[in-house]
Amino acid sequence: MKPDIHPDYLPVVFRDRAGGLAFLTRSTMTSETTIKWEDGNTYPVVDVEISSASHPFYTGTQRVLDTAGRVERFERRYGRRDR
Repeated sequence: MKPDIHPDYLPVVFRDRAGGLAFLTRSTMTSETTIKWEDGNTYPVVDVEISSASHPFYTGTQRVLDTAGRVERFERRYGRRDR
């Protein structure tokens, strides 16, 4: 790799605002706000709107759409097209 062209890859805490989950990982993202982590060190914190702790797919609250009902309603409204 070429020297001095890549961004710094440092530890960062990502915090989910909706679910309350926070996890420490490495990233090139930076932030002016910091947080004292469980290990006693201070890390920059990046607030995210949604993560696996609050996303409906991962929490099991995702709704399934009734696609068969939509097709039937469309055919009733506009008629079935013969091929």
